[in-house]
Amino acid sequence: MTIPLAQAHYIFGVQQGVSGNINYLDEQTVLFPSGNQFVRFNIDQKQQKFIAGSEKCSGMSAVAISPNRRYIAIAEEGEKPQITIWDLVHDQSRKRKVLIVPDLEADGFVSVAFSPDSKYLIAQSRHPDWLLVLWSWEKAKLMAQLRTSSMATFPIYQVSFNPRDNTQICVTGNQIFKLFRYTDGNLKQFGYTKSEPQNFLCHSWVSEERVVVGTSTGRLLMFENGEIKLDFPATLATGLVAEPASSRLNIMESNTGEDNDEAIRHDVTAIVAYSKGFACSCLVGTVHMFEKGEDKDFYKKVRVIKIAADPCNADPLQPKKQMIMSLCISPSEEILTASTDRSQLYTVSLSSTDLGKGDEGQFDPLTYTYHSQEVTGLDVCIRKPLIATCSLDCSIRIWNFETTVLELYKVFQEEAYSIAIHPSGLYILVGFSDKLRLMNLLIDDIRIFKEFTIRGCRECAFSHGGHLFAAVHGTVIQIYSATTFENVANLKGHNGKIRSIRWSADDIKLISSGVDGAVYEWSTSAAKRVNENVLKSCAYSSVTVSPNGRQTFAVGSDKTIKEITESTILRTVDTGVEMMEIEMSHSGRMLFCGSITGALRSIKFPLSEAGDYNEHFGHSLEITKMKITFDDQYLVTVSVDACVMIWKISDTEGRGAKRDKEATYAEEILITKSDLEEKNQLMSELKTRVEELKMENEYQLRLKDMNYNEKIKELTEKFIQEMENLKTKNQVLKTEKDKEVAKHEEEVAEVIDRHSRDMQDSESTNNQKLMLEYEKYQELQVKSQRMQEDYERQLQESDEAKEQALEELTEYYETKLEEKTTLYEQSNHEMRQQHKEYEETKRQIEEDADREILDVKNKYERRLRDEIEMNMRLKGESGIMRKKFNSLNKEIDAKNDDIKQMQAEKTKLEAVIKSLDKDIHGLKKEIQERDETIQDKEKRIYDLKKKNQELEKFKFVLDYKIKELKKQIEPRENDIKMMKEQIQEMESELERFHKQNTTLELNISELKQKLRSTDKEYQRERQRVRDSEAVNKRMKIDIHNCVGLIQDPKQLKESIRELFEQHVQDDYTETSASKDMDIQKEYARQREHLERSVQSLRKKMAVDTEIHRVENVKVMQENNALIKEINDLRRELKTDRTMIHDLEMAIKVMKPGKNVEIDPKQNAENIEKVRRCNFEEEAPRIIEMQKGEIKRLREELVQVQSGSRRTPPNGRLPPMVATT
Repeated sequence: MTIPLAQAHYIFGVQQGVSGNINYLDEQTVLFPSGNQFVRFNIDQKQQKFIAGSEKCSGMSAVAISPNRRYIAIAEEGEKPQITIWDLVHDQSRKRKVLIVPDLEADGFVSVAFSPDSKYLIAQSRHPDWLLVLWSWEKAKLMAQLRTSSMATFPIYQVSFNPRDNTQICVTGNQIFKLFRYTDGNLKQFGYTKSEPQNFLCHSWVSEERVVVGTSTGRLLMFENGEIKLDFPATLATGLVAEPASSRLNIMESNTGEDNDEAIRHDVTAIVAYSKGFACSCLVGTVHMFEKGEDKDFYKKVRVIKIAADPCNADPLQPKKQMIMSLCISPSEEILTASTDRSQLYTVSLSSTDLGKGDEGQFDPLTYTYHSQEVTGLDVCIRKPLIATCSLDCSIRIWNFETTVLELYKVFQEEAYSIAIHPSGLYILVGFSDKLRLMNLLIDDIRIFKEFTIRGCRECAFSHGGHLFAAVHGTVIQIYSATTFENVANLKGHNGKIRSIRWSADDIKLISSGVDGAVYEWSTSAAKRVNENVLKSCAYSSVTVSPNGRQTFAVGSDKTIKEITESTILRTVDTGVEMMEIEMSHSGRMLFCGSITGALRSIKFPLSEAGDYNEHFGHSLEITKMKITFDDQYLVTVSVDACVMIWKISDTEGRGAKRDKEATYAEEILITKSDLEEKNQLMSELKTRVEELKMENEYQLRLKDMNYNEKIKELTEKFIQEMENLKTKNQVLKTEKDKEVAKHEEEVAEVIDRHSRDMQDSESTNNQKLMLEYEKYQELQVKSQRMQEDYERQLQESDEAKEQALEELTEYYETKLEEKTTLYEQSNHEMRQQHKEYEETKRQIEEDADREILDVKNKYERRLRDEIEMNMRLKGESGIMRKKFNSLNKEIDAKNDDIKQMQAEKTKLEAVIKSLDKDIHGLKKEIQERDETIQDKEKRIYDLKKKNQELEKFKFVLDYKIKELKKQIEPRENDIKMMKEQIQEMESELERFHKQNTTLELNISELKQKLRSTDKEYQRERQRVRDSEAVNKRMKIDIHNCVGLIQDPKQLKESIRELFEQHVQDDYTETSASKDMDIQKEYARQREHLERSVQSLRKKMAVDTEIHRVENVKVMQENNALIKEINDLRRELKTDRTMIHDLEMAIKVMKPGKNVEIDPKQNAENIEKVRRCNFEEEAPRIIEMQKGEIKRLREELVQVQSGSRRTPPNGRLPPMVATT
C-alpha cells in the first residue's frame, strides 16, 4: 500500500484579480500568479518553476517585487490574511518571512510595495479596516499602522513608496489621494491636495517629487507635493505635448475631439514609469506612451500600442476589447508586458528600432493565449501527447504535454461544455450549448465534420478503441458508432443529471454516475444495466474504474470515496472535504482526487479505513476535470480558475509507469486537398525563388572576391614598407637603450654609497636610545617586584578569611542537616499512621458501598433527567441570546458609524481651526510690518479671536457629546462580553455532550459488528444441524432396508458392509471433534467477551466513583444471573447425557435374540451424533440469551457514560468486587 507522488510540472493560465500580477525577475524570467501557484517562467527555455501558495489561505490578492529584484512579497487572502516574503536568488525560491497583522478584520490586502532599499514593506488592507501597515520585514517588526479610509464606498486601490525616500508613501483610491511621511514612529499626512475629489484608480512615481495619477474619467494628473502641475487626457493625440497652460490644453482638446470624449468614458487602469517617461493603459486594449520633453516639466505622447486581432477567433476583433489591468517593463527597459482582465499576457518591444516603425504598435502574446473562464471539459489522447480542453469562453485548445506548447486553438460563438479526443488524435467531439459536434483536427484549423442534435451535452467520451463514443442527453446516455454515426444504443435509468461517464479498458462496460445518487454499470453490447448501486443521500460528481473493470470508485457530496464492487459498497473512506473528481492510473497503482477547494489529493492505494493521503495545492478554485495520460507519466487537472495544470506523477518509490521504448507517439496529421495543393504550389514558387537567389548570390560573391583580392595586394605592399621602417626605428631605439642602461648603473652606485653612510649614522643614534630605554626598564622591574610582593600578601590574607568563612558555613549547614533528618523521620512516622488510617477508611468504604449504590443510582437517574430537560431549555435560551447578540452587534455598528461621522466632523472643524490659526499668524506678521494701521488690524484680530473662542466652545460641546456616547456604549459592551462568555460556556458543554455521543456511537457500532458475527455463527450452526439431520435420515433409511434382509445373513452382511463403507469415514471423529472444539471455542469466546465487558465497566467505575457505586451491584447481579444460567445449562447438559446413555442402552438391547457385536468406534460416533443433535437444538436458545445479555449491558453502559461525574457525598469509595 503506497501513496503516489505528484509534482507540479507546467501550468497554462494566469490568475486575474491580483494586484501587480506581472513582474520581471531579469530579462529572461517573468513572474506571474497562476491558480494557487506563483510561476517563475523562463521565456527563452520555456521552463517554469513554482512558488506554492500557503495551505491555510484561499488565494493571492496582491504581489510586489523589491527594487533590487531579490525578494517578492505575496499577499494571500483568507480568514487570517498574511504576506509571505520569498528569496528569489535561489532556483528553488526560499521562504524568508511571514507577516501577519494582529486583530485584522479584513480578509486580504489590496496592494503591497517595497521601499527603495528593499528593507521596508507597506501593505493596504481591504474593507472594513482599510488599514495601512508599515513593516521592517527582515525583523518582522510592525513599524506603524493607519486607517486610510472610513467608508466602504471610498476604497483604496494602490499604495507605493517614493523611489528615493523610504519614509514617503503615496495612497490612492476613490476620492482619496494622500501623501504620508513616517516620522517619530507614526505615519503623518502632508502635502494636502486642493483638487476636486475624483476616483483615482492608479499611480506611479515619475521622479523624486512627482506622481502621475490616473482617474476613472480617462485623465492623467501630475502631482508635485500635493499640488497639480499637469492635467491632461490620456488619449492625447500622438506628437502633442501636455503643458500646464490652459490655452494649450484647450487647443489639444479641440484637436483630439473624439478621443477626449472617449477618455471621459474610460478608466486609466494601469501606469508604469521608466527612465524616459511613463506608459498608461486607457481605452480597451490600448497603451499610451509618454516621454519627457526637452523641458522636463512637460510630457510628449510618442506612441500608441494596441492588442492585435486574433485570426483564430470567430470575432477577430474580440481580443481588442480586453482591459489591460497591469503593466511591467523589463530591467533593460526594452520590453513592455501587460496582463488583461481575461487572463492573458501580452508583450511588445520598446527598442529604438521597433519604435521607429510607426506611431502605433501591436501587442503579441507572451507565449500563448490561455483560457479566460472556467474550463469545463478535458480529455487526453492515447496515440499522441495531446490534451484537449474547452471552456465557457467559447474556445477549444489542443495542448502538447511533452513539449508544453499550444498546438491548436479556435474560438467559437457558443459555449463549450464537454470535449473528448479520439484515440488517434485526429478528431474531437465537443458538446456545445446548441449541438454536439464532431470535428477534424487539421494542421492549422479545427473544422466541423458532423453535427448531432444534442443540446448542452455535459459529458461525452470516446471508447478506448475509438469505434464508439458516448454522449449524455439529459438523463439518457446515447452511444454512437464513430464510423457510421448511427445511434447504437440508448441507456436509460438515471433520474437526475449525469455527472460522469467512463469506459472500461476493454470497452465492454460503461460506468455512469449522477446527482440522483446512482452508479450504474452498463453492458454496451446488450444495452442494459449489469450492476447498480443507489444512494439517494449522495449526489455523485465523478466516477472511475480499475483497469480490470471489477472495482468502481466514486466521489460525491457526502465527502467520502466509495469502492463499489458488483453493486455493493465494499469500502467507504471519509475525506473531510467534498471531492469533485477522481481518477485512477492505467496501471491500477495510483489514485487521485480533486477537491472543491482546488487541492489535489494522492490517495493511499489500495484503500484503507484510515484513508491516508498527501495533499498538493495547485488551483485556487474547484477542480472540474482530471485525466491521467496513457503512459501514467502525467496527471492533468483543470479548474474554475481557468488554469490547466500538468503534474508529474509516480509511485512512492519514485517509479513512473514503464513506457515501451519502441512505442512512439504518432506523427500523422490531417490536411485538406485544397490546402495541400496550395502549399505545394507555394513550395514550388519558393524553390524557384531560392534558385534565382542562389544564382544572384554566387555572382555577387565572385565580384566581391575580385575586389577583395585587389585590396589584399595593396595592403600587403603597404605592410612590407611599414615593416622596413619599423626595423630601422628598432635599431635606433636599441642604441638609446644601451646609453640609458650605463647611465642608470652609475646612479645606482652613488645611491648605494649614500645609503651605507646613512645606515651607520642611524645605528649610532639608535644605540644611545637603547641604553636610555634599558635603564628605564630596570627601574620599572624593581617597581613590579614590590607590587607583586604586596599582591601576594593580600592574596594570603583573603585565603585565610575564606577558610574561616567556609568553616562557619559547614557548621551551620551540618546543624541544618540534623534538623532536616529529624523532620524526615517524623514525616515517615506520620505517613505510616496515615497509611493505617487509609486502610481503615478503605475497609469502611467497601462495607458501606453496597448500601449506597441503589440510593445513588435512583438519585442520579432523576438528576440525569433534570439535566437533559435543563440542556434543552438552555439550547432554546442560547438561540434567543444569539438573536439578541446579533441585534446588539447591529446597534453597535450603527453607533460606530455615528461615531465615525462625528469624528469626520471633528477633523473638519480641526482643519478649519488650523486654517484660522494660520490666518491669525499671518495677520500678526502684517501688524509688525505695518505700524500705521495697528488700530484697524487690532479690531480685526479681536473679531477673529472671538470666532476662535466660539469654535473652541463648539469643540468642547462635541467632545462632551462624544464622551456621553462612549459612556452609553460601555454598558452594552459589558453586556455583550458577558453574553459571549455564557455562549462560550454553553458551546463547551455542547461539545462535551457531542464527544459523549460520538463515544457511544462507536461502542454501538462495535457491538453491532459483534452481533453480526454471532448471527453468522448462528447461521452456520443451523446449516450444520440441517446437514446432520439429512445424514441421520439417510442412515435410518439404509438401516431400515438392512432390517428387511434380516432373514438372509449373507445379504445382511453385505448390506451392513456397504452401509459401513457409505456412512463411516476415517476422519469423521476428527471432524466431529473439531466441530465440538469450535463450539467450545465459541462458548469460551462469548464468555471471554462478557468478562472483558465487565472488566471495562469495572475500570470505568474506578475512575468515576458515583457510577462505580451504581454499577457494582448491577454487575454482581448480572454475574449471579450468568452463574445461574451456566448452572442451568450444566443441568440441561447432564440430563442430555443421561438421555444419550439411555439411547445407547436401547441400541444395545434392540435385538436381544441376536448376538450383535457393536463396534466401539461406531458406538462413540452415534453417541456424539446424539449429543450434537441435542446441542444444536439448544444452541439458538443459548445465543438468544447471550444477545439479550449483551443488549442489557450496552444500555447500562450508555446510562453510566451519560451520568454526571461527581464524588459521593460521604467521600467513600465503592468496594472492589471480584466476579467468578
